[in-house]
Amino acid sequence: TSGRNQLALDMGRPEVTEYLFERISAVLDSADIRYFKWDANRPITEAGSAVLPPDRQGEVMHRFVLGTYSLLERLRERYPEMLFEGCASGGGRFDAGMLYYTPQIWTSDDTDAVERLYIQYGTSFGYPYSAMSCHVSAVPSRHAGRVTPLRTRGDVALAGVFGYELDPGTFSGEEAEEVARQISEHRTDEKLMLEGDCFRLGSPFADNLMGWEFVSGDRREFTVTAVRLMSRPNPPPERIFPRGLEPETVYVERASGEEFSGAFLMRAGMPIPICQGDFKTFRFHFSAREPK
Repeated sequence: TSGRNQLALDMGRPEVTEYLFERISAVLDSADIRYFKWDANRPITEAGSAVLPPDRQGEVMHRFVLGTYSLLERLRERYPEMLFEGCASGGGRFDAGMLYYTPQIWTSDDTDAVERLYIQYGTSFGYPYSAMSCHVSAVPSRHAGRVTPLRTRGDVALAGVFGYELDPGTFSGEEAEEVARQISEHRTDEKLMLEGDCFRLGSPFADNLMGWEFVSGDRREFTVTAVRLMSRPNPPPERIFPRGLEPETVYVERASGEEFSGAFLMRAGMPIPICQGDFKTFRFHFSAREPK
């Protein structure tokens, strides 16, 4: 039965994977291609193989996966500099096995910033943020119809493999400046996000104020992103509590120049500005103060 006007190939058959290797290689050899997205949108239905006897039809799905792995192994050997991206979580379509071949994963077609809080939070329990592709997309969101600030969309996407999927020709001057800021922050903080330790600071499933933190291995640098989901009138003061810091180290916030000890930040928390508007984000970058 066709789905999406497609049929599924029997990846358990060596002649099938050989054919695909030849055809894919022909495309990749035809131009200076550096990026390859391995999508998976057609679920396997009526699984069966024309070459296996009836008493071995139960092997079909296992052989399908092994055949897929073998094809990806050959492609990676032939194109060692190629960036392979897997796709996607909406149908449970990446796992530790696929991550070996596709170290970057398209986390979901749902790029609404608020939805992504839940998606990225949940995914982080099994996969590092450095493997999640996270994009800033246009508003209203095509999945939720929601309008979120450009800053919010950028700050949420900065917690992963950062990118954009929208028309930059539509930017206002103010939006262009905001995008330039986001790209600059990405370039500055990418190593910290890729190699640092991540701490979840609350949960979007339970908290109106939540966030995440990336801390360098030597504990001398960290970033905190806080998200206030819903605005409330006359709200009480709110704080977010970083973790994993050196208690005696004095940390300097990059934008404001304010100084706090690690112990203060972890025990007393960091104040979050009070402001109106839903789905607001607040991003902070701290570095250890150098001895005078």
